[in-house]
Amino acid sequence: MGKRLLATTAALCLLFTGTAVAEPRQVDRRIVQEGLDELVAVGVATGTQVHVTDGRTRFSARSGTAENTSSRPVPLNGRFRAGSITKTFTSTVVLQLAGEGRIELDAPVDRYLPGLVDRRITVRQLLQMTAGLFNYTNALKFDPQGFEPDRFQSWTPEQLVAISTARPLDFEPGTRWNYSNTNYVVLGLLIEKTTGRSYERAVEQRVLKPLRLTETRFPGDDVEIRGPHAHSYGIVDGRTVDTTRFNPSVFWAAGDVITTTRDLDTFYGALLTGKLLKPAQQAELTKTTAVSTDYGLGIFVDKAPCGVTIIGHTGGVPGFASYAYSTPDLKRRVELSISAGVGTGDPTPAYGKLINEIFC
Repeated sequence: MGKRLLATTAALCLLFTGTAVAEPRQVDRRIVQEGLDELVAVGVATGTQVHVTDGRTRFSARSGTAENTSSRPVPLNGRFRAGSITKTFTSTVVLQLAGEGRIELDAPVDRYLPGLVDRRITVRQLLQMTAGLFNYTNALKFDPQGFEPDRFQSWTPEQLVAISTARPLDFEPGTRWNYSNTNYVVLGLLIEKTTGRSYERAVEQRVLKPLRLTETRFPGDDVEIRGPHAHSYGIVDGRTVDTTRFNPSVFWAAGDVITTTRDLDTFYGALLTGKLLKPAQQAELTKTTAVSTDYGLGIFVDKAPCGVTIIGHTGGVPGFASYAYSTPDLKRRVELSISAGVGTGDPTPAYGKLINEIFC
């Protein structure tokens, strides 16, 4: 991911630092709109779209344009690359397989995928980001300038894992927490080995079809975003370049999903209410530890600035940043997509306005 996109995604995460709990009032749509408009005004976004649930009230909002050469607005339920939100889909399938007795969470990965990673690493440690595997994306360039020469390259999962395993572990498995996309590429391979199906087919059969998520897809090598969508942009050799199209196989089971705010709302609503997992695995989903203090198994357990607990995931891939969070009771939910612009402004105040208004 590029520096600006990392800053955009980090700005979301850094908002969750408060301690005082307050009773939230009704969400003011005007303030949500102001936050979206500010993201566009500072140049971080060409376009934004958001879906908000406030009790029994739901609404969508948008700002900016679908393309920088057109006045056409961002589609209210347009497709977008949701990046690491993919990890919650991957985790869900692994936990389903655990519930069926086909995978043991505390078994070494080597039992299922011999010789792929360090024999001490368990399935749970991969899910929880405590495996110690080097994050392969740290060895690649994802800023627009660096990504441009390779953005249509096709990658196999084994190639991505090999980038990581060519380096020593960052730490002894289970002793620390470190966000690593490598963990979820390995989990994608684990799903394929266990089910005998492709990763994409397994998620489709187990999650997308049961929930009727018809606007969500795992694209493999397809460089297109199929259906209505906003475009993203970056600076390459001093000129503005459309960065919307690229081969997402470089992220695979760690971050290649294309979806909509509506589908994400349905997915997280079903997941957090126990419709996708058995009770034992549902309890594991949001369980944190002294080592993994705010990350369960493929899902963040955070605090909004006012101290309200919120559960979900952020995502960032070249050109797109995304955010999907909910209170545990599902009364307050938000799904947000940002298609990158070429400005260099600070997005933090606008994000703060959005998150504070929705959750606090």
